[in-house]
Amino acid sequence: MEQSGTSPLLLGTVQDLAAGVVSALRGGGHAPSAGPTAVGDGGGQLLPAAVRVTGADLLLPHVLLRTRPDEAELTLFRAAVDAFPPRADTAPAIRWSHWAMTRALHRYASSLPGRSGGGTPPEPDASWLDDASWQTLTHQLAVLAPLALPGEDCAVARAARRRPVDVARGFVRAVRRRDWRQAAGAGRWLTLLDGVPPTLGLEAGLDFVDLMGGTDPRVGLQVQAARSLRTGVSA
Repeated sequence: MEQSGTSPLLLGTVQDLAAGVVSALRGGGHAPSAGPTAVGDGGGQLLPAAVRVTGADLLLPHVLLRTRPDEAELTLFRAAVDAFPPRADTAPAIRWSHWAMTRALHRYASSLPGRSGGGTPPEPDASWLDDASWQTLTHQLAVLAPLALPGEDCAVARAARRRPVDVARGFVRAVRRRDWRQAAGAGRWLTLLDGVPPTLGLEAGLDFVDLMGGTDPRVGLQVQAARSLRTGVSA
């Protein structure tokens, strides 16, 4: 969802949310609304917009640590889903990001007054990944890192499982290009994939990505998610 004209205030709020997720994954609690509020932002959309950029990973600690979000978290999450639906010309990756959020909301929707869980929303088309180059595949998977979850069985996850070597190549390329966000997202996927070349040295690679890019909470989120997955934390 993030655009080149994204405001510094929005980016700062996204960073705060990502830092909150990292803290929760490390056992420090989870309070996604603890960052700057949307009061006085001219429409009350700052915080929902930041949640939309963060995506389904806002609820990742609850998924991995088997806890349940409170009503305030879910209300905020739903506000983000409802406020930013995909348009007719929306890019496929953004459609999938919105799908991931909608499905995450359905997981916990029964916690909201007057809401039921409902069924899983239909998946968007993923045929655009079938013939993607390994560079494009890695880029798109990094954008869709919130779908890298234990036992995930959606079209994007299946595309990743079919091409572990290509994702490994993309991880190395991202590290060489110092694209720490892409490297961290690709590393999270690789943590879950079978057939990753043992010569990749994924654990050491993730440590390096964390060292070089870990001052960015969005890099730290993906690295910490990968580490949680490697230690066997699952829903």
